[in-house]
Amino acid sequence: MVTAVLNDRAQRLLKVLVERYIREGQPVGSKTLLQDSGLPVSAATVRNIMAELEDRGFVVSPHTSAGRIPTQQGYRFFVDTLVTVSPLEGHILNNLKLELDAEKSADELVASASQLLSSLTRQAGLVTMPSRQRLSLRQVEFLPLSGKRILVILVVNEKDVQNRVIHTEREFSESELKQASNYINQRYSGRELDGIRDALLLAMRADKDHIDRYMQESLDLAARALDVECDSRAAYVLAGEKQLLESATPDNLDKMRELFGAFERKKDILDLVDRCLLADGVQIFIGNESGYEVFGDFSVITAPYQFQDGRPLGVLGVIGPTRMAYERVIPMVDVTARMLSLALKPA
Repeated sequence: MVTAVLNDRAQRLLKVLVERYIREGQPVGSKTLLQDSGLPVSAATVRNIMAELEDRGFVVSPHTSAGRIPTQQGYRFFVDTLVTVSPLEGHILNNLKLELDAEKSADELVASASQLLSSLTRQAGLVTMPSRQRLSLRQVEFLPLSGKRILVILVVNEKDVQNRVIHTEREFSESELKQASNYINQRYSGRELDGIRDALLLAMRADKDHIDRYMQESLDLAARALDVECDSRAAYVLAGEKQLLESATPDNLDKMRELFGAFERKKDILDLVDRCLLADGVQIFIGNESGYEVFGDFSVITAPYQFQDGRPLGVLGVIGPTRMAYERVIPMVDVTARMLSLALKPA
């Protein structure tokens, strides 16, 4: 957070400069600032104010250009103090309500939210998958496949269906698998997935000498079905990488490649969004504020989505160049997070 104090004229000129640079991507000269700001001052006064802003680190003159562009500090002051955020337009709200339909599964909702963020902001939209420990088991079913394989069908949070395949040491009959699923559903339906798996492993260790082979195999099947390593879903859904490529310039092409490398590795992205999971509302990271060099030329705007009781489920956000339309992106992220939270409300 920038704590520096700027007088009204300096704030007005900085706001005009940032907004024009965001729109056009070109250094802004003093003459243009005088015209756009409407300040009743001379051109010499504007030049003096801009020189002061440059000395204080809010703007910089690139190369030999007579104009100036905002620095990371300039963007931060703009976002914290000067940006004017407007409510979303009616047709955008209607589109969000239509696409984030509570009848969709969690996977479908996450994919829709990511695509909506990208298309509406013209940046990359990212949504993490709902946290496993916040997923409650409604029902599990085991179906036999060929080659000592079993299809596991998990219904979680009332409507989200997840399928996965596990390999076993022997073949199981349909009746055996039916008995195993009945046992798990009777004992563990309504509990959170990670808690169920921990309880199963504890029961297997504690009662190993007192339970029969059938019960041991049932517990083992259920524990493996809930093992996070068996879950092949992506940690997050990303949409709009093409939007980022279209915004690339010869100056930041190498940085863009590094960012795409981070998308592939996932770790830096997940570390950053995990820090936002318990945040209160929208978080904005400009340039290296994120703590990761790969985001040096980019801004990340995030917000958590959650259960109605405030328990966090995941994080969504937008990634784009620092030269992004913050006044549009900030409310888009905020409202999308709120609507996704409503859509994931248990039935």
